[in-house]
Amino acid sequence: MIRDYKSGAPYGFHSRRHFRPLSLLGLPLALVASGLYAALQYLEPVAPPPQNTAAPSLHTVSLALPESPYDEPATGPSQDAPLIKPAPTASPAASPAPPTPKVAPKSKQPPDRIARIPESDRAPVETSESPAGTAPRPRLNWKEHRIRPGESLATIFPRLGLGAGLLHRIVNSSKTAAGLARIKPGETLLAALDGEGNLQELILRHSAIRSLRILPDGDSFKAQMMERELEPRITHTTGTVKNSLFISARRTGLSDRLIMELANIFGWDIDFALEIRAGDRFSVVYQQDFLDGEKYRDGPILAAEFVNRGRVFRAVRYVDETGRADYFSPDGKSVRKAFLRSPVDFRRISSHFQKSRWHPVLGKKRPHRGVDYAAAPGTPVKASGDGRIIHRARKGGYGRAVIIEHGGGITTLYGHLSRYAPKQRRGTRVRQGDIIGYVGQSGLASGPHLHYEFRINGVHRNPLTVKLPAANPIARKYRADFLRKAAPLLARLDALGKTMVADAN
Repeated sequence: MIRDYKSGAPYGFHSRRHFRPLSLLGLPLALVASGLYAALQYLEPVAPPPQNTAAPSLHTVSLALPESPYDEPATGPSQDAPLIKPAPTASPAASPAPPTPKVAPKSKQPPDRIARIPESDRAPVETSESPAGTAPRPRLNWKEHRIRPGESLATIFPRLGLGAGLLHRIVNSSKTAAGLARIKPGETLLAALDGEGNLQELILRHSAIRSLRILPDGDSFKAQMMERELEPRITHTTGTVKNSLFISARRTGLSDRLIMELANIFGWDIDFALEIRAGDRFSVVYQQDFLDGEKYRDGPILAAEFVNRGRVFRAVRYVDETGRADYFSPDGKSVRKAFLRSPVDFRRISSHFQKSRWHPVLGKKRPHRGVDYAAAPGTPVKASGDGRIIHRARKGGYGRAVIIEHGGGITTLYGHLSRYAPKQRRGTRVRQGDIIGYVGQSGLASGPHLHYEFRINGVHRNPLTVKLPAANPIARKYRADFLRKAAPLLARLDALGKTMVADAN
């Protein structure tokens, strides 16, 4: 007999004792079960989940809600927008978005990236803005260093965040890039680095208009000299000498350089040290060069007139097709002589041309067939006239010497030089005023000076008194062009002269 596990009473007795209440509870349960079964008959059968099948590929579908302020057209990547945008903040009622796949970080930018950017898009100063339709350029960090006396690139590069190995690669990449090593105090060095510290651009600014620009180019570098164009403007001034030409010219606005240029133009006909008188008049038409709307420097004198004790002298500047510039009178004659009286800026004449002179080194008398110009060591020595170098070496007591053949049987000698000018040799053609060497005291010399000789057909002549031939007039093939270009400049001088006369009266 089976007993109840609690009461111990036989199972049949226990069942009979609870039969009535159990029967009352079973009736409603049966009704609920029958209702559920009837409802399930109207539902479609649910397919069991697939087993052992490949997962379908996911497709992102944009559902545009009517009048939604966040609606945007679905487009692919564009150069006008970044490839990855920050997602908008989801509202509390929005369903969770599917996970965004991770984007691999960008690889390190190669050093030659800058070479693929057109130079027209490059600028010395970078901004965060990019032209429409182009990919945004990386922001560059520009560093600037003004070169001081005694500094070298080996000490400057580390301050700019650049290594010594990079410096070696740059200066050896090309002849133009090698100019980076020839820095001077006062120049400015600018370096542009990207976010990872890689050099993207290097500029050595020689002046406001001239710079050396270096860009990475693959495993090497590309160097280029950059020149800014100046705006030329023509102006003029007039003046009357009171006590000093220099002071009077300065009051009219002429710079020191232009005053010296004016004296050099007419120095063949006027002795500006002895012949200038109060009341002398001058008119100057000259060029000024402007940069970004501001005066940058004075240009050359284009035309000038000087009235000295009633004598009128005029000169017009002309540049031929070879780039050679010179000054001519209104009828095309050269205003200069074929030779300079003194080929060096000297302090004094220490020895004149004479038949017998006591030699300070040899201790005896001997002829002195030239002129000695005392000057500071290293003072430039200029060719006194156009010609060809026929000797450039040591020559006995002359020490380091240069001899120039000028044609017409004329030769000049320059002795006791400390050194020669670079890029010249025997046979080199030189122009009047070209530097051929520097003052020294090589050979039999007791102090630094230039010994200068002037010979005609081998005969020594006194350089201070010999009659110098005139320089050649303007070439026939340039004469018509010269007259055409000189006409408006001469007309301007005429107008200035009339104004000065009217003011004087």
